[in-house]
Amino acid sequence: MAYWKHIALRRSIRLIIGLAIIVLIALGVRQLTSARTPPNSAAEHAAATTVPVTAAIATREDVPEIINAIGTVQSIDSVSVLPRVTGTIEKIEFEPGQDVKKGQELFLIDPRPYQAALDQAKAQLAHDEGVLAEAQLDLARYQTLETQKSIAAQTAQDQVYVVQQDNGTVQLDQANVESAQLNLSFCHIAAPISGRAGTLQVDLGNLVGPASGQAAANSSSNSSSAAGNPTATTSSGATSSGALVSITQLQPVYVNFSIPQTALNEVIENQAKAALDVAAFSQAGKLLARGKLTVINNQVSTSTGTLTMQATFPNSHATLWPGEYVSVQLVVGTRRNVVTVPASAVMVGPNGDYVYVIGAANKVKRVNVQEAARRGGVSVISKGISAGQKVVATGQYRLDNGTSVAIQQTTVPHEAARATAGAGSAAAD
Repeated sequence: MAYWKHIALRRSIRLIIGLAIIVLIALGVRQLTSARTPPNSAAEHAAATTVPVTAAIATREDVPEIINAIGTVQSIDSVSVLPRVTGTIEKIEFEPGQDVKKGQELFLIDPRPYQAALDQAKAQLAHDEGVLAEAQLDLARYQTLETQKSIAAQTAQDQVYVVQQDNGTVQLDQANVESAQLNLSFCHIAAPISGRAGTLQVDLGNLVGPASGQAAANSSSNSSSAAGNPTATTSSGATSSGALVSITQLQPVYVNFSIPQTALNEVIENQAKAALDVAAFSQAGKLLARGKLTVINNQVSTSTGTLTMQATFPNSHATLWPGEYVSVQLVVGTRRNVVTVPASAVMVGPNGDYVYVIGAANKVKRVNVQEAARRGGVSVISKGISAGQKVVATGQYRLDNGTSVAIQQTTVPHEAARATAGAGSAAAD
């Protein structure tokens, strides 16, 4: 009896094991079959996924037509202040880097020798004026005696010549007085223009004087010059003939830049109506100043095919510095009432540009568009969509026709462009 029970138990265990193996095989076949079954379509798979995106509404607006260029800032006037008379520097009446006004006194050269020369010239003039007065009195007496036939006519005529000679001497003395006064005034060196003073090229007590060629040409005086800025150096017993300081005008300033010759006719035509707007930006993209186009050069460069332009900037906050490189935007005209979207919304495909338009139930549709221009993160669309349509601004890379999207934020083109630029700046920082 025990034997038969043992046989029945073994058969039950084998049956259970067999059933377990059959179940495992069935599950494996089902899993393998499911893995090998392809989805119905990519569109159905995409439709089953909701993708988070930001959206923007296509808008009609006026968009300026802009030419971008690289420009250089140029001072309208830059002067190197030179001494006109020889002497030691007694006073320096400004600080390097200070803004100075035209006519403001900058240096004082020891005036005592020139004051003495002026006093001497005045004394000589007074003496010769007395001699002239005496000669004129004698002439009047001689002429009276001549009419009375008391002296020879030749004597009276000789006195006429004496008066003329004395009169010439007095005129020479007057010129010497004027020259001495001028030299004395040259001891007070004033700013010839308004602007920013540079670094000092001389120190208090240095002996300075005009260049030798100028001194020989005009006695002991010469004029301030805008040509060059030689460094003034002094040594014991030597006279400096270089610039004392340079002054550069900062308000207003010029910005020079070049544009392609293909844009020349449009620029000339619009400039004839009103001076075109020009904006200057730093290399980091920060707006520095706004100005007006004032000069269109008279010749195209044959080597580059470009034309030089010059804009004038008030530079009231001194944000532009002579010699600085800036990015220039010349506003040539305006596109009126055009459709715009954020530049980030426009994608490039094998068949051209396209955008994803958000339709009913927040499902997207790929639409081919024609981009006419792009500026400041905003694209001008000439064909494909109309104002008021909602397009995907960011998050397109997981989209396809029919994909459902979850809109995180909706903006207009300029707001979306600013948001994108801000995100880019934050990433860069």
